[in-house]
Amino acid sequence: MTTTAPYVSGPRAIGPVGTSADRFIRRLQRGYREDRPSAVSTLARLRRGAGQPANSLPDLWGQTGTEDLAMVLAEIADESPGDTSRGGRRPIDQARAEEALHLAVTMWALHQQSHRDMDTHISGYGLGRSVRALMSKAAPAAEGAGAAAVKSAPELDEPVRRRFVRVGTATSLDILGQRLREIVLLLRKDGVPLDYALLAEQLYWWQLPSAQAGIRREWGRDFHLAGAVRAHTATDS
Repeated sequence: MTTTAPYVSGPRAIGPVGTSADRFIRRLQRGYREDRPSAVSTLARLRRGAGQPANSLPDLWGQTGTEDLAMVLAEIADESPGDTSRGGRRPIDQARAEEALHLAVTMWALHQQSHRDMDTHISGYGLGRSVRALMSKAAPAAEGAGAAAVKSAPELDEPVRRRFVRVGTATSLDILGQRLREIVLLLRKDGVPLDYALLAEQLYWWQLPSAQAGIRREWGRDFHLAGAVRAHTATDS
């Protein structure tokens, strides 16, 4: 029987699933921004797969990073033959990995659409940080004497915050995907990036009920830390 090491909350180390998403998306992202026909058509197919279960659309077989995952796992096996405990995670659950990759990659395809001037997948932009950046774009500009107050206590954009909270309260992968899509479309509109390697890794673990609370804490911590940095920067400026 396949077993999986318990999830441990903390700074997110990118494992095989996140590494695979990163490789696949960076390669396609570069091709899309260079207007390569193959990349443009692949992106269009991926967008049509958003909201669909992994492997349900034959047109997307081999187009969501699963081949990259096989290569990453082969590289790990070559580095440590016979060792299936790399990073305390053994072994990869293929079904969960495919669902995580499919969701992350199709969300990125929605996000990157029409953005030929920027990468929408950028390392370091966790979900919470990106939502905070979205709020800073959505918040009205401060005027007159109120500017100092905004600097010392940045306002939360309540409609965006509620969407973020809804992501955290999702009870199934389908619902989570729908709510992430709402956030991603807002990020696309305002040109805010997201770390899709990190998201793919988190989605892989989120599918374990015992790991969901830890993933939610990561999203919340990222959100609050980004807000604290923004407040500190505004106060110092």
